[in-house]
Amino acid sequence: MRRSADFDATVRHGVRAVQPDLVIYARRATDEVDAPKVGLIVAKSVGTAVQRHRVARRLRHVARAVVQGLDRSQRLVIRALPGSRDVESARLERQLRTGLRQLELMGSNR
Repeated sequence: MRRSADFDATVRHGVRAVQPDLVIYARRATDEVDAPKVGLIVAKSVGTAVQRHRVARRLRHVARAVVQGLDRSQRLVIRALPGSRDVESARLERQLRTGLRQLELMGSNR
C-alpha cells in the first residue's frame, strides 16, 4: 500500500485488533485487485531512524509470511507501537497472526 488515501480509509473505516506491540487495521477493498495489500506505520515514537527502519524491515518480513493466507481484496495497515523495537521478529509474527485471527481474517490452521 502506497497511497495515503488507502492508509486513511483502512485506519478510519476498517476494523482494529490491538496487540502489545502492534495495532492491526483491516478493511476489505471494493476495487478489483490481484493481491492483498499491506502498509506499515512506524512513527517517531518507536525510536531513532535506525530503530524505526529496523522495525519496518522486520515487519515487512513478517507480513510476507502471513499475507499469503489472506483474501486478495484485503487491506492491512500495521502500526508499530514503541515496544516493537525491543522484541524479536518471532514475537511480532505471533502478535500479527493473533491479531488477524481476532479479526477472523486467517483460518485456524495458520
